[in-house]
Amino acid sequence: MSFKNPEQFYAVNKATVEAALRLANGALARAERLAALNLNTASALLQGGAGSTQTLATVKSPEELAELQSALTQPIVEQAVAYARSVNEIVAEGQQEISRLFETQFAELQKTFTAALEHAAKSAPAGSEPAFEAVRSAMETASSVYENASQSVQQLAEANAAKAAEVTEAAVKVLAVGKAG
Repeated sequence: MSFKNPEQFYAVNKATVEAALRLANGALARAERLAALNLNTASALLQGGAGSTQTLATVKSPEELAELQSALTQPIVEQAVAYARSVNEIVAEGQQEISRLFETQFAELQKTFTAALEHAAKSAPAGSEPAFEAVRSAMETASSVYENASQSVQQLAEANAAKAAEVTEAAVKVLAVGKAG
């Protein structure tokens, strides 16, 4: 890749650094959200466990214990389902951010490379047109492959998110049936 002047080189490097910083800041924000989620979940489980222990201390018969079992497990399962949903949401946001960043970077790279190729083609000797056409064709093919791969990854991410939601909903239904029974 050639640059006509140092400002072009500086602009490309600046854009790359800014993209890396956006990616790092996004990852840090998601890590903070995940840490807060983990702390809140651990705190809620600890408080719930303490309350459950106090409730269990008042049980006087096996029948009471059997009745209490469902009541004590219900909040834990609900918290686990809520936790799984939150983690899936945080991960999905990260995947989307990374995908957008790569798409933007790829488009910029393609634009810069195309401009450099056109500049080189203008100053190339006569008869070199087939070589430049072959490079353009290869770029179009690479772009098409990238777009197909990007779509496949997006579809896979969507399928995984849908499957996670399906599993979570199935767990909620099983829990509801167990509670009703």
